[in-house]
Amino acid sequence: MNIFLYELKAYRKSTIMWTSALVVLVILFMSMFPSIYKEINEFKKLLEGFPEGVRKALGIQVDTIGSLNGFYSYIFLYITLCGAIQAVNLGISISSKEIREKTADFLLTKPVTRTKILSSKILAALTSLLFTNIVYVSAAITVANVVKVEDFNLYVFLLISLTLLFTQLIMFAVGIIIAVVFPKVKSVISLSLGVVFGFFLIGMVAAAEKATRYLSPFKYFDYSYIMNQEGYEWSFLILGMFLIVLSLIGSFVIYNKKDIHTV
Repeated sequence: MNIFLYELKAYRKSTIMWTSALVVLVILFMSMFPSIYKEINEFKKLLEGFPEGVRKALGIQVDTIGSLNGFYSYIFLYITLCGAIQAVNLGISISSKEIREKTADFLLTKPVTRTKILSSKILAALTSLLFTNIVYVSAAITVANVVKVEDFNLYVFLLISLTLLFTQLIMFAVGIIIAVVFPKVKSVISLSLGVVFGFFLIGMVAAAEKATRYLSPFKYFDYSYIMNQEGYEWSFLILGMFLIVLSLIGSFVIYNKKDIHTV
């Protein structure tokens, strides 16, 4: 039994659904840009009426909102939110499916190690996330070129877009460790929404101070910094990688040692 292919097939429809949702979102949001660009002065005045704390929480940069990358960085927060739900949902699902569906006895009696089982599941999930991002980035670039009013920095656009994958990897790893520690999950989507929106709300509160940004993966990438410096903040990038590695190692250790009830 090829666990990798089995899991890839099992989550095929879900992957296509989430990928389609992200593509629809970027088309919907970016289609607004030409109209907003024509009325950019009025739009900026509207945004300036918001308290500074609210603007930071929502990721609004009034100075750059009139550029395509500036507008994209604003709407991208909500695209990332959707992508994070996909990632956490996938992480929790692959780690708890056998227990939820009471099929653990079938899988664990096969001549394969638990490490092989979990690594195959993770590889299948990462393949799904990679597929989502390839399709999304391709669609986003296409849409950007269609709606652009003037030339934009494609490199910066790609840097912003790739933060979706980085954020998804972090949230995916968090989802796995949660499912391994608490395997008896009754509703995957409910738990996924709770985890994602919990981090999202923390990120909104933490937006004002750099020190508190470490508490939420949604704030690891400052789009204003990316546009100005054409790069990422290494401290947050390293922290994100550390969380991913730590969560995956912890998941393997716990998964290999814990008793898994088959009924």
